[in-house]
Amino acid sequence: MLDTTSITATSIGDESPLDRLLRAGAESLSDAELVAVLLGSKIEKARTLVCDGLPAFARTEWTARRHRMRPRESARILASLELGRRLSSWSENPRDPVRDPTMLARSLVARYGHHVQERVGAVYLDAKSRVIREREIYVGTLNATTVSTRDILRHAINDHAAALIVFHNHPSGDPSPSGEDLVFTKQLVDAGKLLSVDVLDHLILGINRYVSLKGIQAM
Repeated sequence: MLDTTSITATSIGDESPLDRLLRAGAESLSDAELVAVLLGSKIEKARTLVCDGLPAFARTEWTARRHRMRPRESARILASLELGRRLSSWSENPRDPVRDPTMLARSLVARYGHHVQERVGAVYLDAKSRVIREREIYVGTLNATTVSTRDILRHAINDHAAALIVFHNHPSGDPSPSGEDLVFTKQLVDAGKLLSVDVLDHLILGINRYVSLKGIQAM
């Protein structure tokens, strides 16, 4: 339960962000006011935390290091981010056919877009385009990853998948594809054809954004 006694921030007159949230809803609060409610902190501190914008604030490790946040404060941020990611994925029925690969993008961005390490994964689909399994296949270093097409397609064979959608995040937060991304995608598509596994898309995830390579090159 939220401890309201520690929330002293004010925004309009003597009304605290929490009071206004209860009166007018969460959408009526600014980014800093939402953070003040979350942490039970003064609005001045919350404004400092989001001074570089919410994308930077979402990188909990970076925020904690820069602002010397207490473990309890960092834990609250981690918990709120995880709840947000779970809520974004609960709206999707895994047994519904994936008619457009970008149907998965919102959930994937919420769960992977903020990471400071590169993560590569794939969503495997059956012959009716229903999700069989989502796998996180590789976690790389801050700047690079080394995952082969074999790793991705091996799981497709093991899961008896007819198709897959590969995804990875850019730690910079910018999902613009690199030359290496384009080369890797072509290699994966060509290898998939040899095994009768359709590679439907490669989704590159950033902070609150994504790029579908299906729209950039023929898949």
